[in-house]
Amino acid sequence: MSDALNYLVKARPDAIGHYFKFLKECGKHLDPKTRDLISVITKVDAQTERGFRQYLGRALREGCTPLEVLDALLMAFPTLGLAKIVWAVDIILAMDLPEFQPAALGGKGEWHDVMATKDIKVGAVERVECDGRGLFVYRHAKGFRVYDSRCPHQTTNIPHLALEGTTLTCPKHQWVFDIRTGDCIKKGTSPLRQWECKVDKGRLLARW
Repeated sequence: MSDALNYLVKARPDAIGHYFKFLKECGKHLDPKTRDLISVITKVDAQTERGFRQYLGRALREGCTPLEVLDALLMAFPTLGLAKIVWAVDIILAMDLPEFQPAALGGKGEWHDVMATKDIKVGAVERVECDGRGLFVYRHAKGFRVYDSRCPHQTTNIPHLALEGTTLTCPKHQWVFDIRTGDCIKKGTSPLRQWECKVDKGRLLARW
């Protein structure tokens, strides 16, 4: 909520409480994903950046896919217009969400040179920066796994210090991941974003 709404909740709980009850009742017959997508559209229409970021994150956590978010924006074109849709997409791009990258949406993406394969031993994990993106690289007996360093919960950029052996813990809300598989093994439900990778002439490449 905005600072103004927080103030009104404290100053006039008797009045503002009815407002929030009204909003809750209006959406009680909608599933959470639909309700969150509508909230996303209202924030774009009002061009409230803080609210848009908040409800976009909530929609993704409720199970909305990036393509569903983009479709909702495009379907609302008659009321939003192109300028507001572009405003929203600019914010999404600035947030650098892994799930909105072209390769994650089924596009081709681009190959990026991550590191030399000789620089990481079998069973080891390395955190590297590549073309502005944080990555965790795990080498197993048959190849490599490359993960985005952002937590799927609230896109916190997880540092190298959060790694203990093959266990990675997000410092913000303690979601725990098994770096060998990318699976979330404690607290959360979503896995790390894994990027397609390949080896070419002794270099590890990843695509996003």
